[in-house]
Amino acid sequence: MRGHEFNVEKFTELEAERKDIQTKTEYFQSQRNAFSKQIGNAKAKGDLELVAGLMADVARFADDLKRMQGELANVQQRLNEFLEIIPNLPQESVPQGSSAEDNVEQRRWGEPRKFDFAVKDHADLGTALGGLDFDTAAKLAGARFVVMKGGIARLHRAIAQFMLDVHTGNHGYTEVYVPYMVSGECANGVSSLAKFKDDLFRVEGRDLYLIPTSEYPVTNFVREEIVPRESLPLKYVCHSPCFRSEAGAAGKDTRGMIRQHQFDKVELVQIVEPANSTAAHEELTGHAEAILKRLDLPYRVVTLCTGDTGFAAAKTYDIEVWLPSQKTYREISSCSNYEGFQARRMQARYRNEKGKPEIVHTLNGSALAVGRTLVAILENCQNADGSVTVPTALWPYMGGVERIATAA
Repeated sequence: MRGHEFNVEKFTELEAERKDIQTKTEYFQSQRNAFSKQIGNAKAKGDLELVAGLMADVARFADDLKRMQGELANVQQRLNEFLEIIPNLPQESVPQGSSAEDNVEQRRWGEPRKFDFAVKDHADLGTALGGLDFDTAAKLAGARFVVMKGGIARLHRAIAQFMLDVHTGNHGYTEVYVPYMVSGECANGVSSLAKFKDDLFRVEGRDLYLIPTSEYPVTNFVREEIVPRESLPLKYVCHSPCFRSEAGAAGKDTRGMIRQHQFDKVELVQIVEPANSTAAHEELTGHAEAILKRLDLPYRVVTLCTGDTGFAAAKTYDIEVWLPSQKTYREISSCSNYEGFQARRMQARYRNEKGKPEIVHTLNGSALAVGRTLVAILENCQNADGSVTVPTALWPYMGGVERIATAA
């Protein structure tokens, strides 16, 4: 259902090899321990000749044990690499399918605006206003970057601040600020580093990766932790830049700001008890939707099918905003329930009602992607004269500016 072919024969071979080597390793360990005990007894009796003979035997077993421990570590690494690229199991409620064409629409909100003039896309609008500069960005860093100026730069900042205020003030999230780099261990905890490392930017000579989303550092707050049950749910919101190489997206959405190497997001993360994760998923998705409603941007919510659901997710809702220039809905947020998949990789647990450690469930969602929200505002709120009307909810964050007509 997930489009992943599990190589049973390879797994069986690896597991059989691991068991064989582990059995031999445990045998040498037991022999070494037995000889060590005999040495202790011989020393206690003062039998130095026996001690010398036993020491020779221990040395021989020590060499064999060291060799077997090396072989065991090697096969365990190969087995882990095989297992770590296996995706999460989908929930029963996830529709079966192989591509985005099989995703199922759940609901729509708002009516797309009818224009009485020729609609421009965000790239043309922003460039004409002097607020989006793709040429300078290309000179600085190459393709898939943008320089923002003036009113549009301020609007971009206002969007992020507005989202943070709504989620902390109305939805009960704690704002956090995190490193923009994480270790390979952290990256592998939320996803599969072996499978997706080409989509990340790595710091040369260091085991550090630029974050593709603040989900990576924030979810790892609970890595190798046992969280007190009374502290759950943990609800965090984080604004950060995101960095993606887009290795698998060559030639896709190359125009404008839809798919870039660097962009901002406001991310929601929840850590919850397993029994509450389904309800938390609906809640988190609703929190992301609330932003679009306050900005009066039409959108729809779809459930991703099994073949389109991300590697680590058990179920995902995509929120898609209406873009007039494309006359279609485009993704602006993905809200996912990972159930115990990430937590198991990270060994993130809590103490259940019986006081026993149990895996937590993790969830996250964009609420929202700041750049794509900017794109949606520019296109949905454009005027015939090329200006852009600022959504009412953002006026307090714009110093009272209600319309962007130039970059100044």
